Amino acid sequence: MFDLINGLPVHALVVHAVVVLLPLACLGTLAIAVKPAWRRRYGVLVVACAAAATVLIPVATSSGEALEHRVGNPGEHAELGDQLIWFAIPLLVTCAALVWLDRRARASGHDSADRVDTPADPKRRTLTMAVAVLAAVASLATSVQVYRVGDSGARAAWGNRVSAGS
Repeated sequence: MFDLINGLPVHALVVHAVVVLLPLACLGTLAIAVKPAWRRRYGVLVVACAAAATVLIPVATSSGEALEHRVGNPGEHAELGDQLIWFAIPLLVTCAALVWLDRRARASGHDSADRVDTPADPKRRTLTMAVAVLAAVASLATSVQVYRVGDSGARAAWGNRVSAGS
């Protein structure tokens, strides 16, 4: 099912979507973690981007396995690619939680920009700050893993075909 489309490997097509969407989700997550005002404007877009990338990762790994049967074992790339979902899921969850907490605060009248001295407000701010820190950590970790997967994939595909001396 995830082998070829019009004679082209599905893996090469889907991987490009993941390679674009997941880093965008990482950058967006960092942005909304650091700047609360951007959560309102861009939060849903960032969550959608993270969700799309997360959904496409299993398609990329399945199509990669189909491609492996045609061209051979890519070695480390396959192992790193299989691990990527475990980075993308926490990114998606923390990003969605951050947006949800912001919307919940606005719906209850405790806007994060307000300085309301209610008993629940400091707890809400602390929780939101903790989720923002976790989202930033997930974003950075996911970015590193995307780089590692992409680098190993490029080396598997092109390493013995292109030399630095040519």
